[in-house]
Amino acid sequence: MTESSLLWGLLFGSIGVGFALYGKRQRAPVPLLCGLALMIYPYFIPNVFALVAIGIVLMGIPYFFRL
Repeated sequence: MTESSLLWGLLFGSIGVGFALYGKRQRAPVPLLCGLALMIYPYFIPNVFALVAIGIVLMGIPYFFRL
C-alpha cells in the first residue's frame, strides 16, 4: 500500500462512518449500506485512481437514491 491509498482510505472510511451512523439513526438503508461499503472497500482496491472514483460514486449514491 502506498501512502496516498492509506490517506484516501482513511478519508473514505471516515465519511463511511458518518453515513453508517446517519443511516442507522434514521433507519435509512441506502446511507447505511453505502457507509458500510465506504468503510470496507479501500482494503480491496490497490489502485489509487480506482479508489477515489469508487469512493466518489459511493458518496453520491445516497443523494440520488433516497428511500
